[in-house]
Amino acid sequence: MLSTRLVYELGDPHSTLRATTDRRGAAVVIYAGGEVDACNETTWRHLVGEAARAVDAPGPLVVDVTGLDFMACCALAVLAEQADDCRLRGVELRLVSPQRVVTRLVDACGLGTKLPIYPTVDSALAR
Repeated sequence: MLSTRLVYELGDPHSTLRATTDRRGAAVVIYAGGEVDACNETTWRHLVGEAARAVDAPGPLVVDVTGLDFMACCALAVLAEQADDCRLRGVELRLVSPQRVVTRLVDACGLGTKLPIYPTVDSALAR
């Protein structure tokens, strides 16, 4: 479901961002790994945007950041922007991470209401 351009960007051997997507019924799940920072923010934005457009409302867009070693605030800003766009189409963006540091970062950025956090992909899909 990802564009050729995005697959190329994610496959770049110098990229610090790794990601796969999976369709689960009406939902789409992004499994992110590596790092998201200012260097790959554009690729992250394309990834989240393309995955969001593939969701069939009312299915959620689930973004699993468990595999990320580093996530800059710009990554959360992209997620918050996309959460707003998704909400307009009747789609909820749900973040997955069992790490408390992610919850603290989301709360510190004032995004707790826009980015609900679940401990597992299954719990995010089951809601």
